[in-house]
Amino acid sequence: MLDKRFGRRKVLQSTAAILGAGAVGAAWTGPLLAQGKLEKTKVTLAVGGKSALYYLALTIAEQKGFFKDEGLNLEINDFAGGSRSLQALIGGSADVVAGAYEHTIRMQARGQEIQSFVLIGRGMQIAIGIKSDRADKVKSAADVKGMKFGVSAPGSSTHMLLNYWIAKAGLKASDIAAIGTGAGASVVAAVDKGEIDGISQTDPAVTMLQEQGAIKVVVDTRTMKGNMDVFGGPLPAASLYSTAEFIKANPNTVQAMANAIVRANRWLQTATPDQVADTVPQGYLLGDRELYKKAFVNVKDVMSPDGVMPATAPETCLKFLTTSDPNIKGDSIKLGQTWTNAFASKAAEKYKG
Repeated sequence: MLDKRFGRRKVLQSTAAILGAGAVGAAWTGPLLAQGKLEKTKVTLAVGGKSALYYLALTIAEQKGFFKDEGLNLEINDFAGGSRSLQALIGGSADVVAGAYEHTIRMQARGQEIQSFVLIGRGMQIAIGIKSDRADKVKSAADVKGMKFGVSAPGSSTHMLLNYWIAKAGLKASDIAAIGTGAGASVVAAVDKGEIDGISQTDPAVTMLQEQGAIKVVVDTRTMKGNMDVFGGPLPAASLYSTAEFIKANPNTVQAMANAIVRANRWLQTATPDQVADTVPQGYLLGDRELYKKAFVNVKDVMSPDGVMPATAPETCLKFLTTSDPNIKGDSIKLGQTWTNAFASKAAEKYKG
């Protein structure tokens, strides 16, 4: 309920001042109201490869009880990759997805209105590596024709980065084989068994394979500098997104979810590697606590500090997609409908400092 001291006009003016011009996507145009009763307390969330550091804020919010503090009973279903969790949303078995922002653009190109409402990662956080015994033969992306790469799941962001890399060298997606290996321990096992020639994956698996001398990293977006070098700007990564219909019907529930993620984002900004390792399930450490801590330090730079979408990030993502996916036509995409900062900005204000 609105505070009686404020009229609708003042609330809207306050919203504009907080968010700035163009900050609220077209799929959510309501003002920032005081959070009321949750429309839905039990929420089903789909994620692909939850143990990856790519989704660390989600795990922190879950393990530290931030979702429960917001009155949410969250059921998390973990799939092999982001494309599978997206399918769960479209199929109706999930309310919300923790997945790459890019899926909101790709689905709009297919006529589905999906909107991101809080960021987990402000940079892509994926690396491409070639097995060490093959690395000397790869001088550029053109040299990987015919190779097999382990991605989290076909159609996921790990796959799209691979397509982007080879497309810039003149290769087609069909010139390589993208094999779904999941994330974490499963991709490490695939490399060890010689089932693949290279990977496009997230941490901690990438750092573990590097430390073992099993791969040579040739593309690295695990830092903001890496994002600048590869894409020319920040490329938004993991976020929470849902259908425009769900967001419109459940704004208080969506706000509660954004609050929990932003609170986790804030916690991670000052957490030590030991605190993080103590909080996540022990299975996420892949049997090597010190290596996991090192991997966290390696990717901390690209973790969102506040859940808010950076100003130029959606445009950077669109350029990436039009290069990696010929089915996406940039001039037909309405970026403002693929994201909103309304919920993240309110949450960031609540948990600032």
